[in-house]
Parts: sequence; structure tokens; C-alpha cells
Amino acid sequence: MKILVLNCGSSSLKYQLIDMSNEQVLAKGYFEKIGKYDSFLTHKVNGQKYRYDVIARDHGEAIKFVLKQFTDEKYPVINSLDEITAIGHRVVHGGERFKDSCIIDEEVKHGIEEAIKFAPLHNPAHLQGIKACESNLPGKPNIAVFDTAFHQTMEKEQYLYPIPYEYYEKYGVRKYGFHGTSHKYVANRIAELLGKNIEDLKIINCHIGQGASLCAIQNGKSVDTTMGLTPLGGVAMGSRSGDLDPSVVTFLMEKENMNPAQMEKILNKHSGLYALSGFSSDNRDVERGIAQGDERAISALKEYDYIIATYVAKMAVAMNGVDVITFTAGVGEKGPLTRLDICSRLGFMGVELDEEKNNQIKDQEAEISTPNSKVKVWVVPTNEELMIARDTLKLVQSM
Repeated sequence: MKILVLNCGSSSLKYQLIDMSNEQVLAKGYFEKIGKYDSFLTHKVNGQKYRYDVIARDHGEAIKFVLKQFTDEKYPVINSLDEITAIGHRVVHGGERFKDSCIIDEEVKHGIEEAIKFAPLHNPAHLQGIKACESNLPGKPNIAVFDTAFHQTMEKEQYLYPIPYEYYEKYGVRKYGFHGTSHKYVANRIAELLGKNIEDLKIINCHIGQGASLCAIQNGKSVDTTMGLTPLGGVAMGSRSGDLDPSVVTFLMEKENMNPAQMEKILNKHSGLYALSGFSSDNRDVERGIAQGDERAISALKEYDYIIATYVAKMAVAMNGVDVITFTAGVGEKGPLTRLDICSRLGFMGVELDEEKNNQIKDQEAEISTPNSKVKVWVVPTNEELMIARDTLKLVQSM
């Protein structure tokens, strides 16, 4: 079976076509600047990269163009679109309604639409992608895989905010959590690597990239996570503030005469590592600044890592202990300096990092803790697309 995995962003489209007989990626790509005059596609097949400057006014047009590439005679991936068994869609927010991946029907689409209030940039794009597939691949099952679903196993004491309960009842204001597909994949993968039953492990997964979230995973289930009502909550990120004193928001709005949209932009686009360093939201740029002796860069990364370390401890509290800490996503997989700084603050938990191993590891599965470390520390590259494809295949086979 061949599964098409789609991730529709507000103005982008990421995709992979995966042969599930061997979980091989046949083709993948990234459509950028959808809705603008300079939109373009980067399409990869057999290690070769192709660029197309093509105007896509919406996600429907982008998907239609991508589908044509799969059967292009210059680099055919499949003979016919009929070979695509199903489509798995990454959906950012499913609210409380969706506790697992599901086959998309009219009711599911209505639920995704209801959750637009929580994800106004992403959920509308997901719906466009779903409708485009229904039109261009008629009769093929579409599966929704929700970023929030994995965290629906949290108890009320983990997801309720200490504000009037009526706001939860009226508007659904609570912690939902995100990156669920990544957390689920890494948790299952580390259990395989350790040769243990996932139900016997207490895992803290650190998904650290431009967006970042930590998750406490016990018995294979999410028991706590750092992101909240939206992906803005939790640890400081590339350009997002993460958690802060709520009065900071109201204070600045009053002093700067800002409306909610303006404040949201500052918290999402001009905060985090970008604000702390003063010049970049990219850890690589900040590390170069550190190498050049930039005092603000040095301080920025220290605070960034300190915040993450404190949340690792918080996740351990949720499970009353931890067996293994995993690092994943862009910074988690490629950032030995950040991994070292975080782990150096966790000695009280029995964490002991092998600095030589840590410096050697990039984009590969490997243990980076010493034999004496009471808590194992691993780097495990995430594969959200494969997790989506697996969920999609499982649901299709159950139809």
C-alpha cells in the first residue's frame, strides 16, 4: 500500500508518498508561499531535487500540481494515482472531541472546523487540503491525525488552568498540548531501541526545534506536556515566548496601546531565543555568536536551556521519576551544545552525559549518557510523517 501524507500549513504544504510494504519514502516535497505570486515547489525523488516556480492560489491548486509530479514521465514514482491507497492529514488541533486518529467524514470535518478558534492559521488550511484530496482523489479514504490527540490521556489536574471553571465549560479553555505525533513516534521508537515494553517506561521526550515542547510519557501515554491551549505555551522557543507572567501581557498592551493581534504577533514572532539574543531565532546563529564571544548570545542560550531543564524536572514530577530522556527535532537532533547545557543542570536527577558521544551525534539514533547515568539519555530523530502513515494504514485496514 502507498500512503500520501500531507501537512498543510497556513501558506505551505509538506508531503511524503510512502510505500508501506517497506516504509520507503518514494517522493517528498515542500510547497512554499502558497497564495502569493512567488510560490514554488521543491520536489525530491531518488535523492534528486527539482524546483518548480508555479503559482498556487490555494492549497487545492498546490495539491493538484503535486499529484501530477508523481506520474511525471521524467521521474515517475507511480504509474497511476490509483496506486495511492489513502491520504493521511496532519491536523494541528482537534479540541477535546478527537482522542485518536480517525477516518474523515462530514462530522469529522465539522469538528476540525469547530477547532479553528484554537488554530485559526492551520485548521482552515487542513480543511482545504482534505477537500482538495476528496476532489482530486475521489473514493480514497482520508485520515486525520491530530497533534492534540496523543495528549487526551492527561488527567484534569494536568490540563485544567487555575482560572474560573466557567471558561473551560463555555470556551474549552484548557491545556491541549501539541507535537503529539512526534512524541508518540519517539516514545515507541525508544522502547524498541531499549528492547523494553513501552508500558514499563517513564519517558521525557524533548521535541526542540523552532517550536518546542516536552512530554511526560508513562505506560505509553501522555501524562503531561508543556504546550497549552495553543503552541505558544511552555518552554521558550525560537521566536515564541513560552510561559510568562500573564500580567506582562496586559501591562505591555496598556503601555504600548496594543490590541490582541499585535500582542500575539510579539509573543509568537518576536520573542523567545530571538528576543533574548537580539539577532536570531536559530540556535546555529546563536552558537556562532557564542563562538565569537557575543555576551548576549551566551546569556540567551543559557536562559533558553535553563528553562527547558526546569521543565524536564517538572515532567519527572508528573511521573514520579524518569527512566529515559530523549532529544528530537531540529535542535534536539543537531544541537550538542544545548543538549549538554540542559543535561548538566540535571545531575541531581542522576543524569550524566558522555560529552564525547554527545559531540559526535547529529541526525542519528544514539545513546549519549554514560554507563553510570541513572537516567538514560538518547537522541532519536523524529519521523512524524511515518507515524501519520502508520496510523493511516491501521485505520484503512480496519475498514
